[in-house]
Amino acid sequence: MSIMFERVAFIGIGLIGSSLARVIRRDGLARTIVASARSTETLDKVMNLGLADRVYADPADAVRDADLVVIATPLSAYAEIGARIGPALAPGAIVTDVGSVKGAVIRDLQAALPKSVHFIPGHPVAGTEHSGPQAGFAELFDGRWCILTPLPGTDPAALEKLSALWRSAGSKVVTMDPEHHDKVLAITSHLPHLIAYTIVGTAPDLEDTLKSEVINFSASGFRDFTRIAASDPVMWRDVFLGNRDAVLEMLQRFTEDLTALQRAIRWGEGDKLEELFTRTRAIRRSIIEAKQA
Repeated sequence: MSIMFERVAFIGIGLIGSSLARVIRRDGLARTIVASARSTETLDKVMNLGLADRVYADPADAVRDADLVVIATPLSAYAEIGARIGPALAPGAIVTDVGSVKGAVIRDLQAALPKSVHFIPGHPVAGTEHSGPQAGFAELFDGRWCILTPLPGTDPAALEKLSALWRSAGSKVVTMDPEHHDKVLAITSHLPHLIAYTIVGTAPDLEDTLKSEVINFSASGFRDFTRIAASDPVMWRDVFLGNRDAVLEMLQRFTEDLTALQRAIRWGEGDKLEELFTRTRAIRRSIIEAKQA
């Protein structure tokens, strides 16, 4: 495959960023890959893993002359990053990100970036519970969706170039309104993580005997929740705060449905339980048929 970018700069390079860097390196999509991170330990790992040609402590140094900038840090760092890289960005550069909340990203970045760059927020819907540059792998995005949320007036050529990069990584690319994206992800990703954190967080509060048995005899349900709840705590703190309104709306709906389920169990309404479980089983089958299982 031919070179798509002269210089790609990763600002933050954990699971998602390092996986995309591996794709770019594997397929020769960039002449130069550079990275910036706060931790010298992370930068050392990036060089040892061969993920970048050069690394920088200052993100402004990393983005100079870059024609693609990928921001892959926790959401709480975006405002500071925008302020630091804005003056150093080359005209015509594409600036994107991989965060799972788009409204907050646009709020924190748009005003800090010069009008001469193409700002196209993005969200690859893929991941594992692991973090750090050593956790990435090039196949992470295979068959997964990448949602791009271009702003009004976005250059079509820049959007197509970024879309082509994600398609080359194996992703199915779709564009979406940022507000709609945040509502969709609130129910498909953010609320499930919140529930997982809550359920797994209950275990330490149990009496010692019961707590040890929960750990030793974890059935698949609790075990799967622990996998989700092992995700990066800083990233998910930022997600819930950044997508506060949509998460609270979906949490309210869930609370109402949970109350109805509680009532059905209390009153022995087996038909209502069976009806619910039948509907949810159909959702699972739809996910399998969509190859998102």
